[in-house]
Amino acid sequence: MSTDPRYPVGKFVMPESVTPEELQAYVARIRTAPARLAELVRGMSWAQLDTPYREGGWTVRQVVHHLPDSHMQAYSRMKMALTEEEPLIKPYDEAAWAQLPDSVSVPVETSLCLLDCLHKRWVAVMETLTVEQWQRTFRHPEIGLLRLEVLAALYAWHSDHHIGHVMAVAGM
Repeated sequence: MSTDPRYPVGKFVMPESVTPEELQAYVARIRTAPARLAELVRGMSWAQLDTPYREGGWTVRQVVHHLPDSHMQAYSRMKMALTEEEPLIKPYDEAAWAQLPDSVSVPVETSLCLLDCLHKRWVAVMETLTVEQWQRTFRHPEIGLLRLEVLAALYAWHSDHHIGHVMAVAGM
């Protein structure tokens, strides 16, 4: 664990290689993230949901809405990499998205439902990938070439990272 409230589980470290056991662990963390998040926010008041996890940070509500926004991007990028040769993806401005009306006022249950259904589809794809398919790539204009196995590592971390933010508000 980190003492920096921006990175409650530490900063992401991009793996050079990923073992089959690590991949299984990443997929398991992605599979369980929606339920872990839902359990944390269950019973939170509107005031708690609108509490930032740190000074200048997003509110719990914004974090909850950010997760399906971000993970939909990852799911689409994975499918593009599986069906196209080294596709170039388009980044998005996550900070701007977090300020849009749906991220600041819609009940969190909407995004909890979306995240749960999205992860069911995403995990269904990941559980069927071959060793060769995990090596497929896409190009991010700011990061460079990414393998799907690294995408899984990143989004397992991303899930834990934002769940850590919610845990901070929940006093855990």
